[in-house]
Amino acid sequence: MAKAPQYRFCAGPWNFSEGRDPYGPETRPAQTFDWKLQALKELGFDGMMFHDDDAVPEIDSKSPAQVLKEAGELAKRLKGEGIEAEMVAPRLWFHPNTVDGAYTSNDKRHRRYAIDRSKQCIDIANVLGTDLIVLWLAREGSYMRESKDGRRSVDLLVEAMDAMLAHDKKIRLAIEPKPNEPMDHAYIPTIGHALALAQLTRDPARVGALIESAHAILAGLDPADEIDFAMAFKKLWSLHLNDQNGLKFDQDKPFGSANLRVAFNQVRAIERNRYGRQGEFICFDVHPFRTTKPEHYLRHLGNSRDTFLRLVEKVRSFPEKQAQALISDRNYQDLDQLVLNHLMGQ
Repeated sequence: MAKAPQYRFCAGPWNFSEGRDPYGPETRPAQTFDWKLQALKELGFDGMMFHDDDAVPEIDSKSPAQVLKEAGELAKRLKGEGIEAEMVAPRLWFHPNTVDGAYTSNDKRHRRYAIDRSKQCIDIANVLGTDLIVLWLAREGSYMRESKDGRRSVDLLVEAMDAMLAHDKKIRLAIEPKPNEPMDHAYIPTIGHALALAQLTRDPARVGALIESAHAILAGLDPADEIDFAMAFKKLWSLHLNDQNGLKFDQDKPFGSANLRVAFNQVRAIERNRYGRQGEFICFDVHPFRTTKPEHYLRHLGNSRDTFLRLVEKVRSFPEKQAQALISDRNYQDLDQLVLNHLMGQ
């Protein structure tokens, strides 16, 4: 299926997961970075997302000069393959220093580690040719309310972002909210929280948001509404499309897998806000089902892209005049059926 002209697609190395979960080991062999890069090329994707230690493995064991050298080597490889680096994110939830949070840790030394690593992440992004730093605040929260002061934690988040904004005058920060997991309670659970936090920083114009479909669903929200809200502020700088079967663990299902109508409305929001017209990527943060065989390793990505493009066609062919007539008549019952009939091809 041909791509809609204005859309470019990307995924991250972690989207080729091996099937491990908390209750069982891997079900597929691990693949090399070269294999993953070639797979994106074969799928017709245009970009790749990175954590800092995706770009430079074992990053904490290397000197700053070695980190930048390896980032430069990666930049050459990406350019040679015609793949762009969409963003870089500091991975601040694996290291022992981040067990009690990164920017909001109760240990000052650990907060310093998180900020220093974030600055290094910015340096990597500059080498890779992207100005977008994504902040998934994975452990910025608490397992018990009494362990941290929520107001102080907001101040610490702003302090960390201010340090990043001061480190580089052009870099943009995109906050990726999520209400829970791995923390019991997250400090920045929704796009509204993210955009409010941006206003407290030294340069609010350079702090925006990344929306992930599943994270919005986990917060009990509709992803389409979150997209519209962020676009109203011109602050939607990255988008992770996937799906989620209710209020469970973060499933990262293929886009449209659990609720096609919710996916349809996300594409409607994307289209009406003209997201992607400024070169933004449509990113699929999806994982293969654990039962997936190695020979089907790429289907979750290809299927997500194909579903998205089919829904673009559905959005563009939606009978808007008929819908508007029903809306004017407040006949939402038939509007509901009009949407269902359109999705079912009737």
